[in-house]
Amino acid sequence: MRIYDIIAKKRDGGTHTRAELETLINGYVAGDVPDYQMAAWMMAVYLRGMTDEETALLTDVMAHSGEMVDLSPIAGIKVDKHSTGGVGDKTTLVIAPIAAACGVKIAKMSGRGLGHTGGTIDKMESVPGTRTALSQEDFFAQVNRTGIAVIGQSENIAVADKKMYALRDVTATVSCIPLIASSIMSKKLASGSDAILLDVTTGTGAFMKTVEESIQLARLMVSIGVHHGRKVAAMITDMDTPLGHNIGNSLEVMESMEVLKGRGPADLTAVCIELAAYMLVLAGKGTPDECRALARQAIADGSAFAKCKEMFAAQGGDTRVLDDYSLFAQPAASYELLAGAEGYITANDAEKIGTASVLLGAGREKKGDPIDYAAGIVLHKKRGDYVRCGESLATFYGAPERFAAAEACYRSGLAIGPDKPEELPLIYAIVTEDGVQKF
Repeated sequence: MRIYDIIAKKRDGGTHTRAELETLINGYVAGDVPDYQMAAWMMAVYLRGMTDEETALLTDVMAHSGEMVDLSPIAGIKVDKHSTGGVGDKTTLVIAPIAAACGVKIAKMSGRGLGHTGGTIDKMESVPGTRTALSQEDFFAQVNRTGIAVIGQSENIAVADKKMYALRDVTATVSCIPLIASSIMSKKLASGSDAILLDVTTGTGAFMKTVEESIQLARLMVSIGVHHGRKVAAMITDMDTPLGHNIGNSLEVMESMEVLKGRGPADLTAVCIELAAYMLVLAGKGTPDECRALARQAIADGSAFAKCKEMFAAQGGDTRVLDDYSLFAQPAASYELLAGAEGYITANDAEKIGTASVLLGAGREKKGDPIDYAAGIVLHKKRGDYVRCGESLATFYGAPERFAAAEACYRSGLAIGPDKPEELPLIYAIVTEDGVQKF
């Protein structure tokens, strides 16, 4: 079977067999299929699409291109969560401890930040001493002992995805729904959890810019998960505006701890309660209303915060910083970003804010770039807020020579006008195998 013929079949709108996909994907991983042929095939998929069944087959082949983690040594139902990425998206650090405090096993592998989106592993490593690389034996032992561990993604998981994503990034095929779905779900299937909650972000700070695209992606990923015998639900959440106020690694850890202490921002708290509730639903802990009550109780009685500290301590983290934020590494300098006009903030592009934080040193423009854990942005005003000329919109933290470029980027996505914009919902819908329920 020639790779040429596989490319031509998709170019002409055909549907692949499993054998064809195995020839292509396994050949690419082995180095027998060159980048230019894989790039041609991915562009054909971008233009022609794939059927749901075909995407499920692709996902399975990609999942089996590397290690398939067997979590059976961990007792109980294991629930995973994945976000499609955003700005100020620190929900894992809140909802994973909540779920664990309610008796659900969390054996989670997370990624690092790249581009304007942050990564959970970078945030965790801003807590001094925290180890995010554990042996499989230690990983399993920690989850059995404490109920929770969050570690870096194994290099051996879904090997095909790593090679394919790097190529998609430079061939304008990132925003292809079948390729996004197979990329995400191949890693989730290979990671071995019984149930998966997907947080599909939508808006300026997300890959999916519209609710309709996000629902389409969510339905496909849920279908793939169910096809492979997993319990899956997807929540469509807003990413036109960053969640909470803090963007940057240690800054986001601080804000996450505030939520767990019951005094976090209302928007971040509300989204985290819903996400945690549906993790509990997937684990069989009750109805959505019952599980919301369990999540709120875990915050109110301090058990979720205690579980978070237990996780960091087990992974070598200095948990004193979770109570006393002054013990975090401190930024070199700060800068107040002032409003140049009076009125309502009608636009505050989340992607521009995320890119500004990267320019301050809080993220990576390419893999391997160093990170300043103390760098970032604290938002004082967000979309829909009224501001006066000269009032502080945000505080920047980082090296002084970085402030000008970060300010220019931030302001390029900012608009202030006389009329208050329409308020956007925090959560648009929940997608399950039974269909789409709009909020």
